[in-house]
Amino acid sequence: MNLPEHVVKNRDAWTSTSGDWVAPGRKSWETDVITWGIWELPESEVQALGDLAQIKGLDVVELGCGTAYFSAWMAKLGANPVGIDITAAQLETARAFQAEFDLHFPLIEASAEEVPLPDASFDFAISEYGASIWCDPTKWIPEATRLLRPGGVLVFLRNSTLGSLTAIADGPSGSELVRDYHSIDRMEWDNPPTVEFQMPHGKLIRLLRANGFEIEDLVEVFPPADAVENRYDYITLEWAKKWPSEEIWRVRKRAG
Repeated sequence: MNLPEHVVKNRDAWTSTSGDWVAPGRKSWETDVITWGIWELPESEVQALGDLAQIKGLDVVELGCGTAYFSAWMAKLGANPVGIDITAAQLETARAFQAEFDLHFPLIEASAEEVPLPDASFDFAISEYGASIWCDPTKWIPEATRLLRPGGVLVFLRNSTLGSLTAIADGPSGSELVRDYHSIDRMEWDNPPTVEFQMPHGKLIRLLRANGFEIEDLVEVFPPADAVENRYDYITLEWAKKWPSEEIWRVRKRAG
């Protein structure tokens, strides 16, 4: 498999840290409550997925599924999920959870930039910190379009633009802009070596529309009132109370 350099870097990083995601993955598999992002904001508040009663029977693809807890949530709602991830170690954890919780659905080792599945196979596509930041949007968004049926929905969560503009390598975001607006298209990190993509809003909107999507919602995420500090060191609770640290996009593929 001839993979792009950024895919190899990110796969290797997720392989080396895969053990760190077993405990949080199990926590999510154990619950039926759908939450989003580092602050575990409840879907009941976000409402990015729409009417959960309508999920039953839908064909869902999770792009960059990791331990596949989001696919597990979809399966519990009666959907038919398929998880896609490039990291074999993450999929091994997901398969262990499938056996542990007796909840089974297909898991495919592949990049979300090139999914080995037919056109128009799905009603719903989801990425929560998977393809949404670790894959090239000029590749994975067209792939999401290809995989969705007309009228299908894509929902993805990523870091906020402001969070990316203030992000530093060795500590939490501060109150100063430390990079220019265009540099967040592709950000390279050293520990571990990874490549993150955070296309600015204007470019992302144009890319989505060029690939047949209409934008239905953009949720700028703030922590719940009872939030405590999260396990990640790049955003503090104090920062996230002032500015959105994450954003959830909901877009729909045009029917015609």
